[in-house]
Amino acid sequence: MIQSEDFFARKQKEVGVCLNEAQKQAVLHTEGPLLLLASPGSGKTTTTIMRIGYLIEEKGVRPERIKAVTFSKAAATDMKLRFQRFFPQLQQTVDFSTIHSMAFHVVREYFYKQNTPYHIIEGNIPQERIGTWPLKKKWILRQLFQRFNHEKIAEDELEALITYCSFIKNKMVPRAEWDKVACDVPSARQIFQEYENYKTAGTDRLLVDFDDMLTYANEAFLKDPVLLQKYQQKYDYLLTDESQDTSMVQHAIIEKLVQPHKNLYVVADDDQSIYTWRAAEPQYLLNFKQVYPEAAILMMEQNYRSSKEIVETANQFIQQNKHRYPKKMFTENPPSKPIAIKTLADYRLQASYLVEQLSSLDRFSEAAVLYRNNSSSILIVHELDRSGIPFYLKDDDNQFFTHWVVKDLLNFMRLSFNDKRVDILEQIYTKFNLYITKENIAELKKNGSNQSVFDTLLQILGSKRAPQIKVVKEKFQSMQGKSPLEVITIIRQELGYDKRLEGIAKSLKFNKDYLFGILYTLEEIAASLETMEEFAARLKHLEAIMKAAKYKKQEDAVTLSTFHSSKGLEFTTVFIVDLIQGIIPTNDDLEDDLLFEEAVRLFYVAMTRAELNLELVTYKKQFGKTVRPSQFLLDVKRIINPPVQVNEAPRNEKGSKAVIPPNPNAIKTIEVLKTAKIVKHRVFGKGEIVSVCEDLIEITFQRGKKRLAISACLELGLLEYVHDKIVT
Repeated sequence: MIQSEDFFARKQKEVGVCLNEAQKQAVLHTEGPLLLLASPGSGKTTTTIMRIGYLIEEKGVRPERIKAVTFSKAAATDMKLRFQRFFPQLQQTVDFSTIHSMAFHVVREYFYKQNTPYHIIEGNIPQERIGTWPLKKKWILRQLFQRFNHEKIAEDELEALITYCSFIKNKMVPRAEWDKVACDVPSARQIFQEYENYKTAGTDRLLVDFDDMLTYANEAFLKDPVLLQKYQQKYDYLLTDESQDTSMVQHAIIEKLVQPHKNLYVVADDDQSIYTWRAAEPQYLLNFKQVYPEAAILMMEQNYRSSKEIVETANQFIQQNKHRYPKKMFTENPPSKPIAIKTLADYRLQASYLVEQLSSLDRFSEAAVLYRNNSSSILIVHELDRSGIPFYLKDDDNQFFTHWVVKDLLNFMRLSFNDKRVDILEQIYTKFNLYITKENIAELKKNGSNQSVFDTLLQILGSKRAPQIKVVKEKFQSMQGKSPLEVITIIRQELGYDKRLEGIAKSLKFNKDYLFGILYTLEEIAASLETMEEFAARLKHLEAIMKAAKYKKQEDAVTLSTFHSSKGLEFTTVFIVDLIQGIIPTNDDLEDDLLFEEAVRLFYVAMTRAELNLELVTYKKQFGKTVRPSQFLLDVKRIINPPVQVNEAPRNEKGSKAVIPPNPNAIKTIEVLKTAKIVKHRVFGKGEIVSVCEDLIEITFQRGKKRLAISACLELGLLEYVHDKIVT
């Protein structure tokens, strides 16, 4: 122990690192499996670096005998640099890498031994072709989608298809159960099957994507015991970071590597597991003792990042989840300021409100705006750009500008400028009230006349269709000279685009609200512009600056990020926006306990990015409809301002109304309330629901009927679900 204390004292003197008792325990527990549960801001990277240094300097372990596996390249680079800063005297460095990088070395050696030629089809790879097909994953999937569905795949569908393929591989789903994995992309199961066939038999080489690296590495260890033994003997200690985001196949690889010595150090936080849709396995952490019965489990619960208000609120908020280790995050940081909650009249005011708040900051880089969906960033970017506030965009997969709804509206506008273009009509003819067929389009193309497509249609379809065609032609002509907002109104209402969009959403099971959200966003962008040319130019400009914003990480700029991408980051000031029911949590979250708990964890991650200032932003109306605030926002509101009194509440001895603590079993959503028949009120007892309207709920209690405000019942947690069928 004296030796270890000398180590800690020396490192404190050399690099200023002072560990708490929990961190020291993690450093000193070097032998056997260890699960270290690290709360947000608890210093997990510092602890891990110190543990590696302790192994080398105090235990005499050679650096090359230690393997550190990280979640991303950026994390591996960061850990390597910090290690060099803490231990500059060590000439040999530890092997820091992602698990994909490690798997690639295994696969490369395995294929060499098997004499198997292969080609990587993801990442920065040389452009190669087999016939007309480039050997790139996205290209292959695009071609397969077109083959099965006879149309081009949209960018959001492509991303969903890639996620589907990746999920099956990482989850190690047996072929017989592929049909059980949900995916909204048409023919996803057949496309994936053909994709797998093409990779193994479609060319003269085996085609390998990033997910295959993991599955082939796991297969190599199963089939080649000599190769497995080589890698087992290569490392005496293995450390994994962010293990709550590790998939089943990744866990399987790690298990095989540490089998001889079991010297496995796992850093994770089950409360920050937010990637189950990408096949992460948070349950694996809960079952850690089943896999490693001799394992030690330590908890680092002290948060060094955030203020007392943020830490205490976040800690209470995450307690509602049941499938978790019983951690209690705390901090010794001083109080700062209460968590702020801002309710706006309409969602359209949100971006301008953010600009107003951000404008007062001394340094933009100390602030972040976080949101659930990438689509939320468009209007914020639009307003920041107009106000001259620089921003850094953390996510690089925003598909707004390539979405088919955006392309549709631009094509309507193009056709209004030049109605001779059959190629444009071909892209939108099914999206408005003209009711022409694919054969009609083919005839138009064959005609090749240098006149209006509508005039040619008059000749093709005859006099019966003439009135309708003339009306449509006049609508397109009427767009000329109008503002882009007026043009969008004509497209949506007079040409029937909205009705067609509803039909498409229903038939193809697309998210209707998301599609119409794109239209409303386009209207907001168009609102201050005078011409369609300006509108098209504005969209092009926004797309360009958003692409450029990905490279402004080192500049004094506000960070814009999804909740998911914000993990690992920290900011003095954080705004969490679009906090309405349906966005966070989603309707799907409300229907599934596991999805709901993940949504809770996601919001927890967002909250704990803030150091001193946290503001939650919601609004009353969106797209002209009344919306409800997120129940997570209401949860936070109850935590920071617990209900002090309720009408007809019992009095205490001094005559004032008694404090009523929050009820963890309270009904929190209108959806659950509508399905309930019997409820229990905190004051009135058990009652039977008679009716639920927009604002009021009527319940028959033993004392008689009561009409209660739904918002008060939900916000104050007054009603609890009861399973009885009758009131006694």
